[in-house]
Amino acid sequence: MRNHTELNEFILLGIPQTQGLETVLFGIFSFIYLFTLLGNLFILLAIVSSSTLHTPMYFFLGLLSILDMLFPSVTCPKMLFYLSGQSHAISYKGCAVQLFFYHFLGSTEGCLYSVMAYDRFVAICHPLRYMLIMRPGVCVGLVLAAWLVGCLHATILTSFTFQLPYCGPNWVDHFFCDIPAVLPLACADSSLAQRVGSTNVGFLALTLWLSVCVSYTHIGIAILRIRSAEGRQKAFSTCSAHLTAILCAYGPVIFIYLQPTPNPFLSATVQILNNIVSPMLNSLIYSLRKKEAKSSLKKAFYNVVFSALD
Repeated sequence: MRNHTELNEFILLGIPQTQGLETVLFGIFSFIYLFTLLGNLFILLAIVSSSTLHTPMYFFLGLLSILDMLFPSVTCPKMLFYLSGQSHAISYKGCAVQLFFYHFLGSTEGCLYSVMAYDRFVAICHPLRYMLIMRPGVCVGLVLAAWLVGCLHATILTSFTFQLPYCGPNWVDHFFCDIPAVLPLACADSSLAQRVGSTNVGFLALTLWLSVCVSYTHIGIAILRIRSAEGRQKAFSTCSAHLTAILCAYGPVIFIYLQPTPNPFLSATVQILNNIVSPMLNSLIYSLRKKEAKSSLKKAFYNVVFSALD
């Protein structure tokens, strides 16, 4: 890549149409980012510290909390840095690293949603065989497969994006390095990279979405067969938090990468929802919707507070 480029840095222009609002945005995003980190950290501590939560469902939820701390950390610290009045510059390698980890962690989280949907399918449709099917080795294998798919996906996108020569201008019309914002700066034909990016993102998102739909179609049929209203309500409550989180995650992705004529301000707004707000909402959704998690979260919070006082 070094031999094909004359640029050694890019300039992130930030969120369009927000000039003069840097101080306000810095305060808002700092609060959301801090809340996201603390919320997901407490969920992780609650799962680790409570033996009643050492089940496959909470194993996946713990990994989701880790991803929800890492994913916003790819873009948010740099954004807060220049919103505080510091330089908007990001190095060429830093831009490539940011793009890689954005797609790596984002696609891994998408795979994990599909794994969690499969977990709920087994729990509701095959309850007697649940612990046999979702044994520790299978859970670890599914998670490793999710990380592998995410790594492969991000490697392809990053390779096709940064094999192109970039010789100026270096103004990235976005608040972080992403494919739709970086490719227009290439000094060569970027149509192949654009097609590969759209195809790769679209295929992976569609495949994962269909896998979730298949799992929840079987879950829905199984719930309808439950005779008691109380049983149906209990079965549905175990899935409602996961469904809500999936809608929050997939909605922005579909909008960003499949819109025919991108609008910079609208795309940036949706990206912020996807990068920063959704990870925060996940911690709220899962901690408030699940009684076991709520109880263990309170215990973990009290333990942290009392330890600090001692």
